[in-house]
Amino acid sequence: MRIEAYTQLSKLYNTEKTNNIKQDIKTSKNDKIEISQQGLDYQVAKKAVAESIDVRDGLVNQYKSAIQAGEYSISAKEFANKVIESYNKNFM
Repeated sequence: MRIEAYTQLSKLYNTEKTNNIKQDIKTSKNDKIEISQQGLDYQVAKKAVAESIDVRDGLVNQYKSAIQAGEYSISAKEFANKVIESYNKNFM
């Protein structure tokens, strides 16, 4: 390693003088934050979703027992129609 190259760079950037810099930091004791009405609405909606039940147990159990008993069947044509109907409702 060439020490003279480091010394030259040190002189070029004055790295030794950076320790003498004083920073004036002014702080304000009057800072405050305000949340917009949209932000408040978002918080209320998020809380409502978190508290809601994700699964409708009665409906799930009804279909589950029908499937296990072999009583639930759906045709491919009926399934395809529901998929197309859902696509048209959500993306058209």
